[in-house]
Formats: sequence, C-alpha cells, structure tokens
Amino acid sequence: MSEGSFVKPRGGRPEPVQVVKQRRDAALNALVHGVPFIKYLGIEFERRGDELTAVLPFDEKLIGNPLLPALHGGVTAAFLEVTAIIGLSWANLWEEIESGRIDPQNLVAGNLPRLPKTIDFTVDYLRTGLPRDAYARAKVNRSGRRYASVHVEAWQDNRARAFAQATGHFLMPRLDG
Repeated sequence: MSEGSFVKPRGGRPEPVQVVKQRRDAALNALVHGVPFIKYLGIEFERRGDELTAVLPFDEKLIGNPLLPALHGGVTAAFLEVTAIIGLSWANLWEEIESGRIDPQNLVAGNLPRLPKTIDFTVDYLRTGLPRDAYARAKVNRSGRRYASVHVEAWQDNRARAFAQATGHFLMPRLDG
C-alpha cells in the first residue's frame, strides 16, 4: 500500500492520509524509543513508506580516537546492528499493521513486540567514520518464521561511499510468545 492511499475504513469511512502517517510514525517511534541503548546513542529513524533510514547524529561521546578524530568502532557496529534489528522488526510489523492484525496504538501504549535476537553479526570497516552525522539502511535478504538475514550499509556525506557495512543473521521471535 502506498503512502498516499487510504487504509481499511474504521467505521466505514477511509482515514485521511495524515492520520495514517501519524499512526505509522507513532508506532515506529514507540518501537525505537522502547530500547534505552538506542536512546543513549541518539539513533533516530526516518520513514518514507515502508523504507527506513537510520540517523546517528554526531556527538562527542561517540568519538573513539580523538587524535583523528574518528567514530568509535563499537559505536559503528552498534549503529549497524540497531539498524538491522529495527529494519527487520519494522518490515515484519509493517505487514502486520497494514493487514490490521496489529493495532499501532498498542505499540504506542507500550505493548511492544519482542525484537529479533542476533545469531551473528559481521562488520566490515571500509573507511574512517568522521565526526559528523551518519546514516544507514538495512536490506532484509531473507525473513522466515525462525531465521532472518540482513545486510546494512552506513555512510556519511555520500551514500555511494559507505564507511561500514555488515551482514547479520537473526533468530526471529516466536509469534505466540
């Protein structure tokens, strides 16, 4: 379903697109802000339809080597892993929300789903992460009932010049608990 269309009517009338967008954004914010570590790092997500871009705003606390200065490798890895987990979760939630099986208001109320668990995560550091904002996008290569594979790329000024990338495998949470 495109961003500009209406969703299933509630009470027989289609909802205005602004209401649909606000509900989707509120559900995403609840998912992201429900994890204290994501808040600590300052990671936010921008949504365009079902596509997410993670944003890591620059902060001095993220510097690992003050002589260069460069983003800490652990911060870079955490940024990539958070992007993968939230991207994977949102891809699954998007389908559930759009089908009506999940009410986004339940997410906003704090009834958050369990997140996928990392099985393994391999990071490739391609160049120095500079002291500026960073962006990342996750691509879900495979997502089944039990297992998922996700690729993530992070860049700063130029999306074609990634400074890090990663591939992760995740154990999907059981739907019944």
